Amino acid sequence: MDNKSIATLLYETAALLEIDGQDSFRVRSYRNAAEAIEALPQQIADLIGEPKKLLAIQGIGKGMLANLQMLFKDGHIEAHAELLKKYRPSMLELLKIQGLGPKTIALIWSAYQVSDLEGVEKLAREGKIRTLPRMGEKHELKLLKAIEDYRRIAGRFLLDTAEELAEKLKEYLLASPTGGIEKVTPAGSLRRGRETVGDLDILVTGKGCIEAESRQKLIQYLLQFPGLMDVIAQGENKVSFRHRNGMQVDVRLLPPESFGAAMQYFTGSKAHNVALRQRALKMGFTLNEYSLSSIEDDKPVARRTEEEIYAKLKLDFIPPELRENLGEIEAAAAHTLPDLIELSDIRGDVHMHTVETDGRNTIEEMAEAARSRGYAYMAITDHSKNLAFANGLTDERALAHIERIRAVGKKMQDIRIFAGIEVDILGDGSLDLSDSVLEQMDLVIASVHSQFNQDRTTMTDRLLKAIANPNTSLIGHPTGRLLLRRDAYQFDLDAVLKAAVKHKVAMELNSYPDRLDLSDVHLRLAKQLGVKIVINTDSHHTSHMEKLHYGVTQARRAWLTKDDVLNALPARQFAKAMKHDW
Repeated sequence: MDNKSIATLLYETAALLEIDGQDSFRVRSYRNAAEAIEALPQQIADLIGEPKKLLAIQGIGKGMLANLQMLFKDGHIEAHAELLKKYRPSMLELLKIQGLGPKTIALIWSAYQVSDLEGVEKLAREGKIRTLPRMGEKHELKLLKAIEDYRRIAGRFLLDTAEELAEKLKEYLLASPTGGIEKVTPAGSLRRGRETVGDLDILVTGKGCIEAESRQKLIQYLLQFPGLMDVIAQGENKVSFRHRNGMQVDVRLLPPESFGAAMQYFTGSKAHNVALRQRALKMGFTLNEYSLSSIEDDKPVARRTEEEIYAKLKLDFIPPELRENLGEIEAAAAHTLPDLIELSDIRGDVHMHTVETDGRNTIEEMAEAARSRGYAYMAITDHSKNLAFANGLTDERALAHIERIRAVGKKMQDIRIFAGIEVDILGDGSLDLSDSVLEQMDLVIASVHSQFNQDRTTMTDRLLKAIANPNTSLIGHPTGRLLLRRDAYQFDLDAVLKAAVKHKVAMELNSYPDRLDLSDVHLRLAKQLGVKIVINTDSHHTSHMEKLHYGVTQARRAWLTKDDVLNALPARQFAKAMKHDW
């Protein structure tokens, strides 16, 4: 089990203990351990044989060590297993419903002994939830809406979840004792960089995929993949299975000569493929997952690589991120596809937090991690005081923090450290710190962290006021959405983007996989209007910096080039841009 899976199990145990009404200290011990393991750079699996090292991790005591040892020995944690037996596994699904926390679930269980989604929905529709303590009609209606939203997004997974599973499967298959595997490549929506992923498509090619006997040996090996829960379908060259995390995985074994055609076909999108097949027909070809072939004699003319297929159709190669039938085929035919931004174009990450607020690392540790990634600059942008649960900075603490950041900057070579802040945009649009403090910052990220339910007009005015503040450099995670968890708040995006151009305020593309905010659609509008973008990670730990590639992929889906992205600029020019000089 990896750290994320272990942390999830501990979070679930904490929630089940809370539902069960057990001691708050015990509940907290599981949550503390989950948080510690989630942020740990080393894998617990690599440390399980070294108890002293595990006990040295803050949040892991002797009792939790025993739980972890049981998990790796027996495959379960006793408390987790017992509580699931008592409340049934369906209880875990209830915890995924927004607004339905452990205390509310405990109330429902106590009154009705209901522990599944259908049962809770039935109670709400019958008006029985509102009769419970601290409930009411309004809460009941919100609960029904949350259940509806959950069903709408069920079966979708965040990019990092899909990518992690794809990488584990790749490593596993390449290590097959049967041999003969040359490539293991994700296709589908993961390869195109969609915000969320449904099924995971994996293409495998090599000599081991050609002969029937070697294919069957490889399939038998695949069926032993850790985490494989049940086989959905199994054929001569395809296996579909359900992983422990709920994701369906389709693995296809292909001969090397048809790998390109299969990669093009299974990458999609459906709309792109339909348009491409129509073009092929007009040119006298048929295109499918096996090859691009001549209609006249059915002989393949291209199939080994995607590049030769697109070339045969007189198109420039179309990057996977653009394959949505949004003009990319016409641009490829006219040789006008943009030179999309690359990860290597990014020169600095300028949204990150430290132990001064809710981060896990010091200024020095964050700076060293940024330098090790080859960045020319970075910025420390801790929270402001309105985020009390994150220990946000007051004016006085912010000024002292600036001095500490600058002191570290003087000691660090080969990287410039900007002193910044992520300041809350308050309900009325004012910023959470004094202008006299903000003007001393190298950059100011203004973000909404509260009152998401304001009406469209009020939220628009709130954002416009923040943008008009001369100290605002960029707007952080501009729509406030959390993928698969929370919709964007309502506001007039067009008006906000036009104001950003007027005041030379950039918009952030937050790379964190559960945000990816702005969306690709909104980014295209921003580009069209002339808004500049800054791609950040919003890192709260040094390991989070690696998530920048998700933001770059999102930018590529929006047809962005490095000219659209301010943190592709050298440090001096970027610093000017943060003061509205661009």
